[in-house]
Amino acid sequence: MKPLAKIYNKLYSFYGPQCWWPGDTPFEIAVGAILTQNTNWGNVEKAIKNLKNARALSVKALHELPLHEIALLIKPAGYFNVKAKRLKSFVDFLVKNFNSSMEKMKKEDMESIRKKLLDVHGIGPETADSILLYALNKPVFVIDAYTKRVLSRHKILDYDASYTEYQNLFHKELDEDIQMFNEYHALFVRIGKDFCKPRPLCERCPLSDF
Repeated sequence: MKPLAKIYNKLYSFYGPQCWWPGDTPFEIAVGAILTQNTNWGNVEKAIKNLKNARALSVKALHELPLHEIALLIKPAGYFNVKAKRLKSFVDFLVKNFNSSMEKMKKEDMESIRKKLLDVHGIGPETADSILLYALNKPVFVIDAYTKRVLSRHKILDYDASYTEYQNLFHKELDEDIQMFNEYHALFVRIGKDFCKPRPLCERCPLSDF
């Protein structure tokens, strides 16, 4: 069995399904992917709750709201002025290119959407791929700091390898399985928070014998 498949099986056996990414709609998931940059999910949940309470969690509402009002609503997520601009840019992109519809966006070829997303202000590879995988159900593996930390500590790939190098490794070794990509990324986040911390707890880690 290839190393990545073996790690996945160990993590899934230990943790079970993660039911990630939380969100009632694809648009809410996309908003969460933008807001979670440089903060924890608890803060994002507070920001999303504010948007819902203000009836602002829609393409139309965010498109029409002034930037400073969006910033106030998402304040719990941190860097709120920066993230407000990023949300606005994403919403403007959605309005202009897909007539405000995540469903229309989903119908386009993955590589084409990804290229367009990466041209949107404030959306990098990790955020773009989170939107593609979790909101649009496209078969792309999301790479984050937890993934790099776990794999580099197990000598699979150097931590300083590029995002593309890490992603290519997953796409080469694993089948194109959207559900598995979803679970695997979430499992990396879980083990990164529980065991593979900056100061790791290796003796109790489910990958200790890997």
